[in-house]
Amino acid sequence: MWKTLALSAGLALVANAAAAQPQCNDRKQVLDLLAQKYKEAPVASGVTNNGGLVEVLTDHKGGTWTIIVTTPQGVSCLVAAGEGWRKMEQVALDPEA
Repeated sequence: MWKTLALSAGLALVANAAAAQPQCNDRKQVLDLLAQKYKEAPVASGVTNNGGLVEVLTDHKGGTWTIIVTTPQGVSCLVAAGEGWRKMEQVALDPEA
């Protein structure tokens, strides 16, 4: 169930981002810009089925957050950004569910 919810949320974010002009650049340049302008750093990451790297960056104060996806070639694109980031406690999932 959680995978379905996460996939649905991810698809909604990608659909919204696809409607706008993609903002992409070299990963190091994107990370440097987010660090300088918003004091954001990566706090979570995962690898997509096609080898892309998804990263969540925050300012660690609950202010701003950004989600980027980086291709295997090193090009990072903004997927979503906002304010009011809240860290959630991780809950162990029942493997039988």
